[in-house]
Amino acid sequence: MKITTKINLLTTVWMLCILMIINFVVFFLFMKTTVNMEEKVLFQKAEDILKNIDVNSSSTYVELKLKDNLTDHSYIRIIQPKNKVIHEVTNDQKLLKKIKGKYTKSKQAQTRLISAENGEEEVLVVRVPINNANNGSLEIGERLSGLETTKEILRGILGFCTILATLLSLFGGRWLANMIMRPISNMIKTMEEIEKSGVPKKINIQNETRDELHTMASTFNRMIDRLQESLTKQAQFVSDASHELKTPLTVIKSYANLLRRHGLENNEMAEEAIHAIHSEATRIQKMTETFLDLANLEKENVLEMNTVDLISLSESILKQLKDVYKRDITLRFEENPITILADELKIKQVIIILLDNAIKYSNDQIEVFIERDSPYAKIQIKDYGIGIPENEINNIFERFYRVDKARSRETGGSGLGLHIAKSIIKLHKGEIKIKSKEGSGTSVELYLPISHRNIVD
Repeated sequence: MKITTKINLLTTVWMLCILMIINFVVFFLFMKTTVNMEEKVLFQKAEDILKNIDVNSSSTYVELKLKDNLTDHSYIRIIQPKNKVIHEVTNDQKLLKKIKGKYTKSKQAQTRLISAENGEEEVLVVRVPINNANNGSLEIGERLSGLETTKEILRGILGFCTILATLLSLFGGRWLANMIMRPISNMIKTMEEIEKSGVPKKINIQNETRDELHTMASTFNRMIDRLQESLTKQAQFVSDASHELKTPLTVIKSYANLLRRHGLENNEMAEEAIHAIHSEATRIQKMTETFLDLANLEKENVLEMNTVDLISLSESILKQLKDVYKRDITLRFEENPITILADELKIKQVIIILLDNAIKYSNDQIEVFIERDSPYAKIQIKDYGIGIPENEINNIFERFYRVDKARSRETGGSGLGLHIAKSIIKLHKGEIKIKSKEGSGTSVELYLPISHRNIVD
């Protein structure tokens, strides 16, 4: 069953239930109010009769006075104790026979259903004690013929209104269901088009209703935006990676063809070819590892958060790099330890990337400063090398971007290091800033949150 049909049926059934309850309440209150009004009229009549009649007078006189107060289809009785009727007048013998007299010492009112010519009919009976208890009580009974007619009219009106409301509810429910389902239908249609064509497509939002359906459509469109962005990044990554791999593969192929043509007869040429092939293959291997790091970062992997002592970590990294590159790298700090909650391996990767760049593009001393800059821990890596042109600083975090392409190839750079570093810092809810002046050197500043809450929120 379609959702529109379910909504239509449920709204109609719910509306019908509400109408039935309302009809019952209206009918009950109407009957109660009408009967109460009739009771008041009969009680007032009984009091008037008792004021204007002497029950101790002759039977002829009393009954004549009582007849003067009869209305259509009614009776009047005077009843003594033990339900003994002493005076009785009526213009409806059938009614008189069906209702037995009853003595009472207090005011009473009751309704009775009796069988009549046209079915059941309601009768109202009131009983009022006479001032002198020994004189008995006065009883008046009256058919509520007008009430029966009114009841039938009311039933007809309520029934007609119920049928009309049910029909309107059916049409209204259908209209409401179609209005609710329109954005959902558009979404389904768009999804089917995406499934067939394989091309992400947004939902066309015509009315700014700001309701849940609008929110759902907007969320779907944002999801499509992210999907398109992801596909664009994927296509760009494949294109850039292919471009980067093309050069070393071309070099390897050229030297391999050279060896195939000339063999190993020329030792000098063969050694040069082998060295070039090995160098380019190593470069491809490093590039592939970098690609894998980048792919993992773009999946936004969960960080393995632990307490990290930046001073101890930096000392360990600097010792390794000093031994390998034989360079003067100085670590400066005023407070020890300075700890943060972070993924130690990824923070180590960032520091190595920045120090590697400083080593490649400078020949002088490299300085590393670590300090607390609440609510962050600040790591500054400063070199006095070739620097970066001012117009290039805004582009250096882009993937595969290199300021000096010729020199980058000589040093083995892929243009991905700073992009990876920025991605890792972003995962840690931190910030990376670069200040540089061409010919004077470069300063890179890392800001990492000290609070664990700031990272995981």
